[in-house]
Amino acid sequence: MSKDAHKSLSELITVKNSSLGDLASQAKLREELGDYLRKNLPPELSPGVLHCNLKEGGLLVVVASNPEWASRLRFETSRLADLCRQHGTQVSAVKVKTGA
Repeated sequence: MSKDAHKSLSELITVKNSSLGDLASQAKLREELGDYLRKNLPPELSPGVLHCNLKEGGLLVVVASNPEWASRLRFETSRLADLCRQHGTQVSAVKVKTGA
């Protein structure tokens, strides 16, 4: 392999239609969506959202910081789905689970 063939990680991440580029895009979407939810939820709910993921078929998985937050957020699944739609993300269902 010639020295010219070496690419930096930042170059590999920005290549469209590459596995690494797709992974970076998915991570960015998760981060943006989680930030959007925390920003737009009422202040008494937003601290419980650690992060979220959007699975195939429109399943939004919200990861709560502990079981108590997960329980509270489960009552807000309609609100979470509505916020995602306002963000431009289509959600068919919401699942809340505990993570660390």
